[in-house]
Amino acid sequence: MRDLSYKFKLPWLSKRTIISDKKRYHGRKNSGFWYLKKDQEAEIMRAYERLLEYVKVKTPSSEENMETPSSSCQFELAERLVGEMKELGIEDAAVDGKCYVYGTIPATEGYENSPSLGFIAHMDTVSEFTENPIHPVLHENYDGQNLVFDEGGRVLDTVLFPHLKNLKGRTLITSDGTTILGADDKAGIAEIMTMAEYVLRSDVPHGKICLAFTPDEEIGRGADHFDVEGFAADFAYTVDGGAEGEIEYENFNACEAVFKIQGVNVHPGSAKGIMINAGVVGCEIQMMLPGEETPEQTEGYEGFYHLIKINGSCERAELVYIVRDHDADKFAQKQQKLKEIADAMNQKYGEGTVDLQIKEQYRNMAEKIRPCYHLIENAKKACENVGIVPKIQPIRGGTDGARLSFMGLPCPNLGTGGYAFHGPYEHITVEGMDKSVEILMELVKIYGIIKKE
Repeated sequence: MRDLSYKFKLPWLSKRTIISDKKRYHGRKNSGFWYLKKDQEAEIMRAYERLLEYVKVKTPSSEENMETPSSSCQFELAERLVGEMKELGIEDAAVDGKCYVYGTIPATEGYENSPSLGFIAHMDTVSEFTENPIHPVLHENYDGQNLVFDEGGRVLDTVLFPHLKNLKGRTLITSDGTTILGADDKAGIAEIMTMAEYVLRSDVPHGKICLAFTPDEEIGRGADHFDVEGFAADFAYTVDGGAEGEIEYENFNACEAVFKIQGVNVHPGSAKGIMINAGVVGCEIQMMLPGEETPEQTEGYEGFYHLIKINGSCERAELVYIVRDHDADKFAQKQQKLKEIADAMNQKYGEGTVDLQIKEQYRNMAEKIRPCYHLIENAKKACENVGIVPKIQPIRGGTDGARLSFMGLPCPNLGTGGYAFHGPYEHITVEGMDKSVEILMELVKIYGIIKKE
């Protein structure tokens, strides 16, 4: 790992909020989130303050670049995070050559036999809507109605996003409407960092806490070079979900399927019996798939075929799909359906017309989490301890934790308080982020009193 101990004095670390004892407790005497040392006025950055700075560092990953990280800009955020971690007192914080950030908070004396608990978030964002600088905007005391963005003419519509009415009275954070916000997953980073600061400034006893921030999650490569052995956590949580209180441990089985079509292009005036129009064959392939099994017509545990890219001409064409299903048998059936379509096209137009390549991306982590179901029960308890009703739901996607679970690190996913990721309608609330930090602190407390067998 590269040592980045040299002079990373971060500009946002001076923008701190003094939190009084009254505000710390929020009227809840049993909340462990605010247990700071007696007679101490601690300067603690709230999670949203960190988020406002992190999102200004654009970190889109690039599917076209096969190097890790896929974009050098991710190193800028990684190095800033290492500097901040060191300033907080995380002495071993470092970023390696592949842009993975690691750091540990040693166990409280006498709690070395508690499980080592990890918290993981990713630094990259999607590449769409990242052309312009990201300008986060705070909307204090949001009225729960349609919100017109500052730029671009877009409207955050309560018909499209009915949960907005439940956010009335909160401080809503959006972009200016021309870009993503980047809360996926910089909100998770901000919440983990804020939790870490509270741990380091409080008397809450805890086992070893392991922190990691990964590159390239959005393009499915976040776990490619993750050092599970060096991370040395017994269990972990990714903080990369939606609303605060969400707990996810069932994700899609996923693959990418690419149809490459070789046509025969001749003059259209003499094409009868000779021409094979690759574009037309591509359209025929799409029409052979079940029309009701698409993202826009499925929900919950239902799987889908999603055509994400199509290009070509009469001579050559390519269709790129992502295929998803929670059920392993149904997922296998979907892959078989694709193979049958390719075979049918080759039988109709001649062998070699269609080449199908299927690449597995990740599997449903449920089979690895169920033997460690205390991770879910304790997450539920943590939510309840801070007054949040836990919501266990399947992930209609995947996380780094899905792959890490199969690499030996059981790793369900927790909500960050955010909504409508991957586009200009992305939003999150200050209050939701605060609650997410409280949940992380409760997990630290819960696992701190557990002893390894």
